[in-house]
Amino acid sequence: MKEVKGKITHRILLNYKIDPEVMKNNLPSGFEPKLVNGYAIGGICQVSLSEMRPNGLPSIIGTSSHNAAHRIAVTCSQGEGVFVTRRDTNSSLNTFSSGTFFPGVYKKATFDIETDTNQYDVQISKDKNILMSIKGKLSNNIPTNSVFNSTQEVSDFFLKGNIGWSKKENSEELDTIELNAINWKMEPLEVISEFSSYFYNESIFPKGSVEFDSAMIMQNLDHSWISREELCQVCV
Repeated sequence: MKEVKGKITHRILLNYKIDPEVMKNNLPSGFEPKLVNGYAIGGICQVSLSEMRPNGLPSIIGTSSHNAAHRIAVTCSQGEGVFVTRRDTNSSLNTFSSGTFFPGVYKKATFDIETDTNQYDVQISKDKNILMSIKGKLSNNIPTNSVFNSTQEVSDFFLKGNIGWSKKENSEELDTIELNAINWKMEPLEVISEFSSYFYNESIFPKGSVEFDSAMIMQNLDHSWISREELCQVCV
């Protein structure tokens, strides 16, 4: 078992509610969208990490990076989790080692991140094209039109979906990782503006099939990512 550990400085989840039939057509065989009140749930997880190192090594040698994953909440023969369609990072080390020393293939991208105590402004771009952006501030409540009924319901939904599947590079085979976060806690973000070049691409998601739902944040958490090679082939 491979495991890397460190700290989550912040982890922003930008969530969209999606027509389930449209979403199913964009998933590999063996995966079904996990539904909430009749909607599939997709989104982007932007996570800033520090002190990252193989388990057992001291934090002083750890590395820092900004990363993002486009994900779909799914079920399969092994339970529930997320299917990752794309990963981006600002780290050359992550790009070099991805899919080789640890599961998950990363593409190099530019991350512009501004944060203070309560506000977050994130933009991810590649070749001057914006992949994702969000500007928001801490809030006490999720939007009233969310498919979720409460902050706790959102938190429980993603806590149960902590397994991530993704395709290996140039292959139909799967990589699988598990997120283990200590003192799991999510807080709502009041979103001022948001954008996703993937979820708003009408050649993938026809007009009216996808809508922004909510955004959440996790901050200052000890965590680890664990390779789950035993789960790599069970969903195909």
